[in-house]
Parts: sequence; structure tokens; C-alpha cells
Amino acid sequence: MTDTHCPYCALQCAMRLAPGADGDLAASPREFPTNRGGMCQKGWTSADLLRTADRITAPLRRDPDGRFVEVSWDDALDEIAARVSKLQDAHGRDTVAVFGGGGLTNEKAYLLGKFARTVLRTRFIDYNGRFCMSSAAAAGNRAFGIDRGMPFPLTDLGGADAVLLLGSNLADTMPPAVQHLGGVRERGGLVVVDPRRSATARLCDDGAGEHLPLVPGTDLTLLLGLTHIVLAEGLADADFLVERTNGLDDVRRSVAAWWPERVASVTGIDEGRLRRIARQLAAASPSRGGAGAYVLTGRGAEQHVDGTDTVTAAINLALCLGLPGRVGSGYGCITGQGNGQGGREHGQKSDQLPGYRMIDDPSAREHVAAVWGVEPDSLPGKGVPAVDLLMRLGTDDGPRALFVHGSNLVVSAPDARTVTERLASLDLLVVCDFVPSETALLADFILPTTQWAEEEGTMTSLEGRVIRRRAAVTPPAGVRSELDILAGLGARLGAAVALPTDPREVFDELRRASAGGRADYAGISYARLDAGEALYWPCPTEEHAGTPRLFAEGFAHGDGRARMVAVSPRGRDDDLTRESPIFLVTGRVLQHYQSGAQTRRVRRLNDAAPAAYVELHPQLAARLGIEGVEEVRVTSSRGSMVAQARISADIRPDTVFAPFHFAGLARINSVTNAATDPISGMPEFKVCAVAVEAVGPTGPSVHPELEEVAR
Repeated sequence: MTDTHCPYCALQCAMRLAPGADGDLAASPREFPTNRGGMCQKGWTSADLLRTADRITAPLRRDPDGRFVEVSWDDALDEIAARVSKLQDAHGRDTVAVFGGGGLTNEKAYLLGKFARTVLRTRFIDYNGRFCMSSAAAAGNRAFGIDRGMPFPLTDLGGADAVLLLGSNLADTMPPAVQHLGGVRERGGLVVVDPRRSATARLCDDGAGEHLPLVPGTDLTLLLGLTHIVLAEGLADADFLVERTNGLDDVRRSVAAWWPERVASVTGIDEGRLRRIARQLAAASPSRGGAGAYVLTGRGAEQHVDGTDTVTAAINLALCLGLPGRVGSGYGCITGQGNGQGGREHGQKSDQLPGYRMIDDPSAREHVAAVWGVEPDSLPGKGVPAVDLLMRLGTDDGPRALFVHGSNLVVSAPDARTVTERLASLDLLVVCDFVPSETALLADFILPTTQWAEEEGTMTSLEGRVIRRRAAVTPPAGVRSELDILAGLGARLGAAVALPTDPREVFDELRRASAGGRADYAGISYARLDAGEALYWPCPTEEHAGTPRLFAEGFAHGDGRARMVAVSPRGRDDDLTRESPIFLVTGRVLQHYQSGAQTRRVRRLNDAAPAAYVELHPQLAARLGIEGVEEVRVTSSRGSMVAQARISADIRPDTVFAPFHFAGLARINSVTNAATDPISGMPEFKVCAVAVEAVGPTGPSVHPELEEVAR
């Protein structure tokens, strides 16, 4: 019997692994503050991953005929190292790139960043967390001076009188978290902003709150309008603004242009509802005697070309109400990936070193270089964000080789057709995975890795709480941890630094590298975690109790004050046209996770949600002649996808929805836009312009590019 945590989302539900009635390992929930003894379908079936039929258990090399053949670890690592050396000798260090994942443990993320910068010495490293929370991270850093998704424990939500939730479908993505909204629902204070009447939006029914089905891509305008009302009606916490913030005058001037009637015309949310929501949030704030209020954002608000500014507007609203830094109130971002928080803190992000230190800061470089035993000048400079990196692959001045760890880019990247072409153009693609994902099937080498229940390590949850992952079973013979793989490659590439393979040793080094940084783990140890301590970073010493709630004494800027930044809408990059007159929004379903590379291999999950679909309103379906039993094609200027229509009144008549977990013909990211936020580098997954048509009973059912994707 082993106590550990779920391998999927950032809620990191506590679970127990033990033999079931059939003798196979089975997962069951255990009591923990975030999941309170609950678990979703993905967690209950997570042990099935350990028995997936197509598990890779030996290194695979693509032969000249395009087939994969098993090779020894020595042969695989020798050849990969030789090809990397040859490419770098011919084209320079930056000809090799690294792409990581938000599901890697802190230890793996840390060592991957160290390997990239000290062994490969490339500046080209980024990770799929750029698709997850980077806009909220950028906004948090400029407003608060620090980025921790939730600067308070999730359990704090339970006492609030009002919660404004923008662009997050918690009821499907992390169902156990819904328990923490029980109190605010009882008090009628839950407000969900989403173009769809999602499972989370339905939590507002029967007097529990209010659903705002805004026009896709207008979250920023909505927030500016709410802030306008708070300031114009004298609902702001004036004392808090004077004592704890800078920049109010600029924000006041910027929101003056967004009076309720104008906001209503842009968002589709009428003036009366806007005023009611603003007044409800204000009444719940501590300054007006309320029990507390929260403003929370998710990917629906962030995955836009103005995502950083949208989150900034959410923070501005929270600051106007005096919420951040007060117990029972605040602003928070709901992180998606299992280690989306820790994954970016310790070196996978193109501009960061461990401890959330910035790579262009001389003192940061000096500190980390001393821990690594290298000269600061030997560390490469800032790289580029994920989408930029992917679009450079195989070009004349871009990387010619790529290592992929914990990411399935062929399904998860925006404008995935182009990304697939870029991956196929590389001289060398090495994918570390435990199943043959769609990305792995393009590789020159697939290196089989351990899974979550076969390894030790740590993860950092959406609250900034560091938790222990524990091994429950022995991995199959022939697979290795990424730590072992990186050490093996490092030895062959002449590494001058230590690349430990013991997770405890790696974590102790991470602690030293992070010491004094914004994400300070120096006081967190395996011993303290194993003793059951709830440790939230920053935790600078072993005597420190950790920091469950940030900002009580001040914000992380030098003067202790929060920065309010005036923002304005940029508008959608890919707006409606005569040829593409319908909005597309994307998201998740309850049974699947991320690219589906794991959950699509679990029979019970796949039986419940076997295929993608396109959700459209009855009015739109009638206009297009779609009856709901046929497949439809969704087409943008980038590509197409095909899936069965699902007619539902739970979506706006001008919008269609499709989940992003599926591959082949149903890959919705063939359609999505790779335009990015200029500050965070996050792509605009959440809205683009499309045409929708029924797939006819005769003639070609798909476009040529879809047939290519399916192959």
C-alpha cells in the first residue's frame, strides 16, 4: 500500500495505491485538503495506465525504411550523442533544442533545464506550460512581483460570499475542487463567465449564482466594465488602494471609457447584470463587511493574444475591491497541468533559472552557476517562447534537433499541422515517453521512461504546495527515468557538471539553486514532506513553516506595494469574416486529460468518451442544415477537423465548441491559431474564426490535409 498523488491535473488529489480484488494495483482516494477524500474518473482509473498494452519497454530507433526497431540503451544513447555533437559542431550550440512538460516532477524539470544549459549549452528550451498558465504568470509577476497561481489554500474559498470565475470548467477538469465552492453556492454568490453553459456554469442554477455567456474573446472588456462600475459607484476599498497599491489613477482613466452600456454591446452581457455582479463582489469584500470574495481565472480567459492584459484586468478588479493579501479573499489562477506550477519555477521556461530567477539577471546567473560549478558567462542567454521555438524548427536559422520530454506536440500545439511539418523536417527528433504518442511516432528515437507510480519525486500543486510522489511498483525492465537518460547522455556529451540520478539528491541541489529566489524551496526537504508537513513555497529555511498565504505583510515588489497596470482590449487576432463566420472555442471533457495520450489508452475512460464532437446551438444547426446525427467539418485558414455534431442549447448561437484531446481527423488544433500574447507567448487557443458544414454522404468526406494527418 502506497500513499501518493494522482498523475493528472494540478489539484493533485491524494490517493492510495494497493492491490485490488483482481490482484492488480488499484487507486482509491484518501483524505487531503484539496480533494477531501474525493477523486474523479481519471484518478479512479489511473492505475490502468500501468498496464497499457502498448507500453514501450525498450529504446526504439527508426530504420531507413521508416520502421521502429528495438536497440540497446548503449546503442541508442551513443548514436544520439554522436548525432548531437555532429550537428552542434557544424551549426552551433543552438541547433539543438529541448521541449519539456508540465507533468514532469520538479526533479526532472530542474535537471532538464540544467542539462540544456550546461551540457547542450543551448538557449532553446521551453515547455508546454507555455500553453497553460503563462499569461497569468506574467500578469502576477508585474502586479504582485511574484507568480504563484493560487497565493492561498484552496480551502479558503469555502468561506467566501462571492467568487467570480472566468474561463474555467472546474466541474469537468478537476471535479473534487467543486466541493470548495459549496459555501458560495449556498449563499448565491458564484459567478461563472463562459461562452458555454458548461458543467461549471450549471452550478449556478437554482439560485446558486449567475452564468455570464459572453461573446468569445471579450473577457477583458467585461473586467474593465466591472472595474468601471466599482470605481464609478464608490464601491472600491479606498484605504487599501492608498496604502497598498500604485497605479490607480492610470487604471481609473483607462476604465472610464468602458461604461456599462458600451461593455454590454461588446460582451453581450446586459448592463443590469454587469451592475449586479459588481455590487455583489463589492458587498462580499471585507472592506464592506462581507465574508470575502475571490476573482479566479482559467485558460478560457488567458489563452488569448491579450491574455496577460486580461489577467491584469482581473487583478486590477481584485485590488480595487481590496481582496489580495486578506484571509478569505484574493485573486488566483487555476493551474491546469499536474506540475504546471513547479515545472516553470526551476528551469524549463526559456527565460528562467531555478527558483524563478530570470536568466538575464547577472546575480541570478551567478548564484545558479555557483551551484552548478560553472562560470556565469558559460550559461546561454534567453531563449524564445514555445510557439516561436516550434515554428523555427528545421528552418535555416532554427534548431535542427529536438528533445521532447512529457509533451505531445502533434496534438496539443496550436496550428498543429504546421507544427507537425516542422517536427518532420528535423535532422533529429528524440522523444522520451512511455507510450507511442502521436509525437513519438514521428521521432528518430523513442526512449522509454518510467511512469508516475514507478518513480519518486515531488510536484507543486495549484496552491504552491509541494507534495511527494512515491513509487508503488517496480518499472518494467528496460525503461529508465529521465534522470538516468539525461545523465547517460551527459556522460557521452562530455558533461562537466554533475547530473545526479537519485531524486533526493537532485531535489537537494534544487533547494540550493532556488535559495533566495522568488520560488524559494531551500527549507523544503523530503524528510519534512514525508513527515506530513504542508509546505508551501517560499520556504527559505528548515525552521520556516512555509507560506500558505502570500501578501499578508506586503507584495513582492521592493516597496511592498502592488502595481496596477492600465490595459485595453486588442481584439481577437482571427476575427469573423464572410468565409469564417463562426467562433470556435476549445476545452476539455471530464474523462480526458491534455492531448489524451494517456487517457485515450484507458478503456473505461475511452468507453465513456470515445471520440471528439462539435457542439453547436440548435439555431446554428438549423441554419447550416445540420440535424445532429452527421459528422461536420470545422475549417479555418489553417486547416480542418471532422467530428460528429452535438446539438445543444448550452452554447451561444454564434459559437461552436470542440474538445482538444483527440488526434487524427478529430484534431481540433489543426484549426486553432498560433498567434500569441506578446508578453507571455501564450497562443490564442480559445477563439478563432471558422466555417462549419455537414460532411456529405457522397464524395470526399475530408480534406486532403486531414487524410495526411490521419496517416
